[in-house]
Amino acid sequence: MSTGTTVTTGKDTQTTDALDFVAPKADELAALFTGRARPPRPGALAASLTFGWRAMLKIKHVPEQLFDVTAFPIMMVLMYTYLFGGALAGSVDEYIQFLLPGILVMSVVMITMYTGVSVNTDIEKGVFDRFRTLPIWRPAPMVGYLLGDVVRYLIASAVMLTVGVIIGYRPDGGLPGILLGVALLLVFSFAFSWIWTMFGLLLRSEKSVMGVSMMVIFPLTFLSNVFVDPKTMPGWLQAFVNNNPVTHLATAVRELMAGNWPGADIAWTLGWSALFVVVFGSFTMRLYNRK
Repeated sequence: MSTGTTVTTGKDTQTTDALDFVAPKADELAALFTGRARPPRPGALAASLTFGWRAMLKIKHVPEQLFDVTAFPIMMVLMYTYLFGGALAGSVDEYIQFLLPGILVMSVVMITMYTGVSVNTDIEKGVFDRFRTLPIWRPAPMVGYLLGDVVRYLIASAVMLTVGVIIGYRPDGGLPGILLGVALLLVFSFAFSWIWTMFGLLLRSEKSVMGVSMMVIFPLTFLSNVFVDPKTMPGWLQAFVNNNPVTHLATAVRELMAGNWPGADIAWTLGWSALFVVVFGSFTMRLYNRK
């Protein structure tokens, strides 16, 4: 309803219409907010995939993040093949058959530590404060990080296998063996990354996360059967190497790509993966809920 209002400005007199404010009734407000059906709450998988897509978009805006899954793997393959091939196996062609599955495992496992760095960086920016207020499955942001990184691991694997084939790697297991080996590697890497999400939440800076990650990864990857057969090592060192989860993974991937079925090593790898998810996943979520 409108009423006439006279406004005087200098010599001129103007008449305007002003609207009276009428407070809405409670039932009208209720009808406004409940008249439409609410969108369904996203499930655990949908929320995790959304955060995984967010991780991929970060790579789109900062493509330099792909350096560690492209240039770094190529450097690792070429450097260790031509550095140790002649000395350890007598020829590069012979050594690459043993080395490539192992160096593939080593490179992808080392790349997993950047998950913790990304988590720590987002915490420092305050992004996680917003995530925790959303009506979504609570672990979704963490799982999304890991799903996004699985794509990075897949890219690194494709790059390294391509380079290996170019310089002479010929897997007897063919394409099925390669796919099975890479799939097992991705499962282990996804589970192993929960260690770094825990460190990303626990430590105060990304430099601390990097430092602790190096202290854990280097003994696990270098004290394994990635480069040489453990039988050439001292007995006390063999005891550690033979029970190293990276050794079980490297053996399983190597045998799968060779066309064999290493049931014991596959079981050990899957067992280690389950242990990492249960133990470090639980610690991660406890820290996430408290931080």
